[in-house]
This record gives sequence, structure tokens and C-alpha cells, in this order.
Amino acid sequence: MVARIGRILLRIVVGLLIFIVILLLVFDRLVQFRMDDKELFSWFHERHLDPRIDYYQAKGRRIRYLAIGDRPDATILFIHGAPSSLSYWKDYLADSLLLSRATMYAVDRPGYGYSGLANAMPDIGDQADVIRLILDSLHRANHPVIVVGVSYGGPIACRLAMDYPELVDGLVLVAPPIGPGLEKIFWFTYPVETPAVHWFVPRMLKTANEEKVHHRAELTKMLPLWGRIHVPVIYVQGEQDGLVDTTNAGFARQHLLNAPSLTIRMIPGRGHLIAFAEKDRIEKAILDMLDTTEAKHGVPARPAGSVATGHP
Repeated sequence: MVARIGRILLRIVVGLLIFIVILLLVFDRLVQFRMDDKELFSWFHERHLDPRIDYYQAKGRRIRYLAIGDRPDATILFIHGAPSSLSYWKDYLADSLLLSRATMYAVDRPGYGYSGLANAMPDIGDQADVIRLILDSLHRANHPVIVVGVSYGGPIACRLAMDYPELVDGLVLVAPPIGPGLEKIFWFTYPVETPAVHWFVPRMLKTANEEKVHHRAELTKMLPLWGRIHVPVIYVQGEQDGLVDTTNAGFARQHLLNAPSLTIRMIPGRGHLIAFAEKDRIEKAILDMLDTTEAKHGVPARPAGSVATGHP
């Protein structure tokens, strides 16, 4: 009797494991947080916009990015978090007010979207080096250049300003995990890296997990570099953020000592995904940064409520 019960339990466990593996494999195919080129073109064309999608080689990687608009006044570069892709920013890239002010770019970070899904590049310095090519080699971006980083994209945006100060004129950081150890680590983070588990984890989660495992060490490497940031910074975060501790705002205050200005905007009642829930506030932060940096670069001030003229 005991042996029979044991066999039944074993079958149940094996069946459950097989079901979980199949479920994860289906999840990997159906949920990737990315849109292919055709889907992106279709989405923008429905809104009567004509983006440019292209690829380039960097550090042995094939990197995809999107460009839209042709404003000579300013440049905005968007960097997504984890797991995600450049399509995370599509509502911003299609925004008429932003298009009237700047040429905009968004990139699939290494390991996400169509920049080598699941082939992670956990070194933040390397990611900044790969992404900066959009600004100085592929397009010679018009200044001022505003870099917007959300979540894990925040420290990459900061590293861009640290390593390439001639390229960055202002930072907008959205819920950024910039302080070592000041973010949530899940119970499964380290087990996922074991060979027995890693092989059937969905690809977009493999990259995110590998980045998280190395994130504290990468942020620690950046500790001596914060004094290199000499551009204005706007920091935005939800007060109820359950993934990135709000003490990161205090870290920003302590370490961005050479930034000419640091504005911290905490949003009551909001969690981590404020880029979706609070688009108007994030957009205002971007526009405020454009106003600040354009004044520094001698761009004539616009009357309140006005937008630039011309076809974006």
C-alpha cells in the first residue's frame, strides 16, 4: 500500500514538473516584452508616424535601436529596465509634444528585445559603452542630450554621464536602483542561475536575473565615479515602490554632489511602474529638463504652453 502511494505521489510530482516546464516554454514564446520590426512599424504607422529602426555592431553584439523625429534643437535617449525592450517607450516616442521638441532614440539593451535575447551583458560600463554609439558614432546627436533611464536603465544612464560627459547634458531617472543593495532580491534569484533550473527559464527572465545577480557588485564599482556627474538630474519614484527601495533617493542626494541641480519628485500612492501609470509626470520631468538644458545651450526660451513648429 505504501509503495503504491509512493508511486502515485512520484507520478504527480513528475507530471507537475513536466507541466511547469511546458508552461515556462510556452511563456517564453508568447511573453517576451518585445515587438519585432514589423509590429513596431505597424504600431507607429497607425499613428501616422515613420520611425527608423536599425541595427549596429558593438562588442560582438548586434544591437537594435529606433529613431524618430528630426528636430535639430535637442535629443532624448530612452533606456529601458528589466525585463523589457525599446517598445516599453513607444507611447513616449509617439508623443506629439516630445516630438515637437527633440529627436528621440530608444535601444534594446544587450540581452533584451532583438539585441540578443537571453545573452546578457551584466557589466554596466560595457552597456553604457555599447549604447553611447547611438549618440556619437551613428548620429552625432544634437545637444542638449537628455538621457532617460527607468529602473535598471537608470544606473546605465548615470554611467553614460560618468564615462562620456561630453555626450550627456541632463538625466531623468525613473525609479532607479542606483545604491548598492537598495533593491529587492527575490528568493529565486540565485537558484535560477543553477544549471538544473537555468535552461528552462524564459529567455527575457534569464537576462534580467543575471543582471540582478551582478547588480550590487556593478553598483559598487560605480561608487568612486559619482563625482563625475556634472549635469542636472531629475529623480522620479513612487512612494510605494516595492522593487526599488525609496532610500535610493537619499543615495542620490549623498552622491550627486557635483550635479548643478538635483530635483527629487516622489509620487504618493504609486509603485514601481510609474512610467505607465504617471506618463504625464514623467513627460513633464523630461520637458523640464529640456527647458533647463536648452537655456544652458543658448536655445531661445519658449512661451509657456507653446511647442516648436515644423514637422517632427
